[in-house]
Amino acid sequence: MMQDSAGRNFVRAAMRAPYLQRDEEHDLACRWKEKHDQQALHRITLAHMRLVIAMAARFRTFGLPVSDLVQEGHVGLLEAAARFEPEREVRFSTYATWWIRASMQDYILRNWSIVRGGTSSAQKALFFNLRRLRARLANGSEPLSNDALYHEVSVALGVSEKDVAMMDSRLSGPDSSLNAPLADESGSAERQDFLVDDEPLPDEIVGETIDLQRRADWLRTALSALNDRELRIIEQRRLTDEGATLEELGSVLGISKERVRQIEVRALEKLKAALVEQNPEFLARAA
Repeated sequence: MMQDSAGRNFVRAAMRAPYLQRDEEHDLACRWKEKHDQQALHRITLAHMRLVIAMAARFRTFGLPVSDLVQEGHVGLLEAAARFEPEREVRFSTYATWWIRASMQDYILRNWSIVRGGTSSAQKALFFNLRRLRARLANGSEPLSNDALYHEVSVALGVSEKDVAMMDSRLSGPDSSLNAPLADESGSAERQDFLVDDEPLPDEIVGETIDLQRRADWLRTALSALNDRELRIIEQRRLTDEGATLEELGSVLGISKERVRQIEVRALEKLKAALVEQNPEFLARAA
C-alpha cells in the first residue's frame, strides 16, 4: 500500500513539474554539461518525467509493472542527459525520447520471457510491432489467413515469414516451466518427463567415435596385406557408396566376372586373417 501511494505521489509530482522554455532548457543543459550542476540535472529530468510516464503507459500491454518501466525510463532519461549536446540546438525532449524508449524496450526484452529473444534490430521491430500490425490487418475488409498475415507483416517489417510465425507463436502464450506438474493420478509427473531426446548420450557418441577411428585404423593396416588387384577390387566393391558390379570390374581388368568374384572372396579372407593376426580382440568385437 505504501509503495502504491508513493508511486502515485511520484506521478503527481512529475505531472505538476513546470515545462521548461527553450532558453531555460538550454541554460540548464549547459550548466550540467560544463559544470556538472546536479541541481540543473534534477530540474531537467523532473521536467521530462511526464515523458517517461507517458512512454511507460504505451508499453503496459506487455504485462510488466508500470513502475518498473518508469524506473527503466528514468535510466534512459539520465543517459540522454549525459549525452545531450545543447550546442546542436535540438530540444531535449526530442533527443531523450529515443533513449527512454530504448531503455524500456531493452528491459521488456530481458524480462518478458525467460527465453532470450529479440536480439537483432529486425527481431526487436517484430516483437514490438507484430501485435499492432496484426490488429490493423485484421480490421481489413476481408479476414486474412495466418499465411497471408505473416506475408504482409514480413513485407512491412522486412523480416522473413518464418521469423514472423515464430514470434507470433511466442507472443500467443506465456512461458511454461518444465518443472510444472501435470494433472495425472500420481501427481508427480512434470512436463520435462515427457521431453524425450532420441539422440545418443554424449558418452555414447564419444565411444562410437573412438570405435570408428580404431576400426578405420585396423582396416587401413589390414589392406596393406592385399596385392594391387585385390586392393582395387575391394575398394571398388566394398569401400565406395555405390559398389561396382562384377561385370564392370571384369571389363576394366580384362577378366571374367567369375574371376573377379573369386579374387574378391580370397581378398576378404586375407583381410580377415590380417585383422585377427594384428588385433586378436577383433573377433570378440566383431561377434
